[in-house]
Amino acid sequence: MATDLKNKVVLITGASTGIGAAAARAFAEHGSKVVVHYNASKEAAEKVAREVKSAGGEALLVGGDVTKSANIKRIVADTLAGFGRIDVLVNNAGGLVQRTKIEDYSEDFLHQVLDLNVIQVAMFMHEVVPAMRKQGGGNIINVSSIAARHGGGGGAIVYAGAKGFISTATKGWAKELVGDKIRVNAVSPGVITTPFHERYSTAEQLKAMQATIPMNRLGTAEETAGTFIYLASDAMSGYVTGQVIEVNGGQYMP
Repeated sequence: MATDLKNKVVLITGASTGIGAAAARAFAEHGSKVVVHYNASKEAAEKVAREVKSAGGEALLVGGDVTKSANIKRIVADTLAGFGRIDVLVNNAGGLVQRTKIEDYSEDFLHQVLDLNVIQVAMFMHEVVPAMRKQGGGNIINVSSIAARHGGGGGAIVYAGAKGFISTATKGWAKELVGDKIRVNAVSPGVITTPFHERYSTAEQLKAMQATIPMNRLGTAEETAGTFIYLASDAMSGYVTGQVIEVNGGQYMP
């Protein structure tokens, strides 16, 4: 039990489903105050907020499209207004947009992928870091992907490149912020059964992915949650920063 997470304020972007929702429930079990962000999935987010409260945490619901900088400012402001501080930022929101071959790229498509997976993460850093500096420290956990390691599957190369940025920037941000007592790390999930793959991967694609995993099964969102707890807890990982932790059933071993 990470007792130092009790009453810590944890802002999780994209927390209505999948990995974000599992992380929200896990933080609640440790007594954290969880800010559940959502975009389109309001009902799912409301359910997660109820689960957070039932598990012993406090919940604040915030909505908004994170590809709009005005929404990012508001989400952070609402968090600070509701709980007074941000101890942990989990930059989980992101998505593939669609599987697209090179010959079908458009400028609009490229902007969509980068806005959703790169720009908004950097802007959350921009908005949250000053608050963490003012309060004397904090923890930032970004979400990368195994795609950043192997270049992505069919039609997912731009997404993989965007996640590669997250992995690389995590290390740079960690070095820039270490003097402010802000640790920055990343979780890099493998093939996890979430709405992401329900939307973008066929049963045949998932079967092919499973064949490359030594554990011979796909992971669950709940199996990623403990890594977020570990990285957020100064008691557990106080000497860990700038790391990208793989959670993938052995599919990729650095």
